[in-house]
Amino acid sequence: MFKVTKRSDNRVDIDFDGPLDADGMRIAMEELLAKSQDVENGRMLYRIGDFKMPTLGALAVEFSMLPRLFGLLAKYDKCAVLSDSDWVRRATEIEGALIPGLEIRSFTLSEAESAEVWLEL
Repeated sequence: MFKVTKRSDNRVDIDFDGPLDADGMRIAMEELLAKSQDVENGRMLYRIGDFKMPTLGALAVEFSMLPRLFGLLAKYDKCAVLSDSDWVRRATEIEGALIPGLEIRSFTLSEAESAEVWLEL
């Protein structure tokens, strides 16, 4: 499941849980791009539940959309990632160091309130 919710003019939440195939990835990416269209100085909360590696087809869809997704990154200043997986949180921190202009911080699922506070700073 990949669900995108636009909470305000500059806030989008993503909930990801379980497996994701090519059709699901295409729908999710299109939804994320559409809901991010008018975002400026954005904040994103990305909640990752039971992470399952996307299928090869899903990864191919994501790869084909990379140019549009890179444009999306410029719309956001902060991203809080909630996950109970240590490796997902570590990968998030590395990703945050590699993407200029986007501050990414990871939190456990039980730290959702802290993530919300950080996004508002």
